[in-house]
Amino acid sequence: MISFAVAIVPMAKPSFIRAEQPLAPDLASDRAISGGATSRRRDIVFVVNPRGANGRTGKEWKKLLPFLRSRLGSDCNICESLTSGPCHAIDITREAIRDGADAVVAVGGDGTLHEVVNGFFWGGKPVSSHDQDAHTTALGLIPLGTGSDFARTFGWKNDPHDAIERISKGMRSRIDVGVINGEGGEPHYFINVADVHLSAKAGYYASRYKKFGNLCYVIGALQAFFRHQNQDLRIKVDNGDWEVYSQVTALCIGNAKYFGGGMKITPNAHPSSRNFEMVVLQDFKWYDFVLKMHKLYSGTHLSVKNVSSRSASSIEIEEIVRSDSIFVQSDGEYLGFLPRKFSILPGAIEMIC
Repeated sequence: MISFAVAIVPMAKPSFIRAEQPLAPDLASDRAISGGATSRRRDIVFVVNPRGANGRTGKEWKKLLPFLRSRLGSDCNICESLTSGPCHAIDITREAIRDGADAVVAVGGDGTLHEVVNGFFWGGKPVSSHDQDAHTTALGLIPLGTGSDFARTFGWKNDPHDAIERISKGMRSRIDVGVINGEGGEPHYFINVADVHLSAKAGYYASRYKKFGNLCYVIGALQAFFRHQNQDLRIKVDNGDWEVYSQVTALCIGNAKYFGGGMKITPNAHPSSRNFEMVVLQDFKWYDFVLKMHKLYSGTHLSVKNVSSRSASSIEIEEIVRSDSIFVQSDGEYLGFLPRKFSILPGAIEMIC
């Protein structure tokens, strides 16, 4: 019987609890995650937002711990780090990487994943270990609470036990990350979908109603439609010429396929493609969304009138007449208003897949 303790660390700097058992046979033979000698134990930091999904994430995490201990405890030094507020996951991740962690695992929904991804960068550059010769820290995901739109792109079930099995196998794959730059300030990173105008405004309002689960997206959309006006935008793709897109309702830039609780908005996007998929909805009325919502969820909307799609590695967007009222968000996080530049960072992070 495995005897194991988990450290609850409500601070940015994690510490590790070592379990004094030999390597599990299947893990000892697969060192894909550690990149070191077979005798080396893996240091894994689990970043948990206990208040996610109205506290459901914290409750589900506690129930999951016995399985995680039994599956990983004999091979890993595990740190459970609970976030205490917004952006705390970013700090935890940066400290873990600097201390040479083998993996940082986001536990929860896309909001926690988004913060952990931003923790992989600092001052416009990737965070590195204090030991410059150390292996690369991998990104992991255990979807809990409301689940993860990002996970849908890989076809992963919303099953934390499956996620732990992926972590135990430790297979890595390079994935792309998007970076957003505005007028001054630090760059912002995203792994899933960034969006502009109506959908971003809906996401901003939806964040106020998270206690209603996925219904929050419906409530947010209804509130966003109130006094909404389509806008003409100027867009530059891959450093080409500026193009005018008239009466833009929403514009989505996908590094992955899904957002908004399962809407397959950028169906051709994939985090290993080295390009975004940009989908633009123009001159949509409220009833267009009602009539075509099923197509947005199934990913068959690209054939609909006034919907266009293109592949790009760099996208600049600005208003023709500046109003500072066109919302921008990424991975469901409100970022402010246009103008913005979106660029792809190919293979920027290794992810446990």
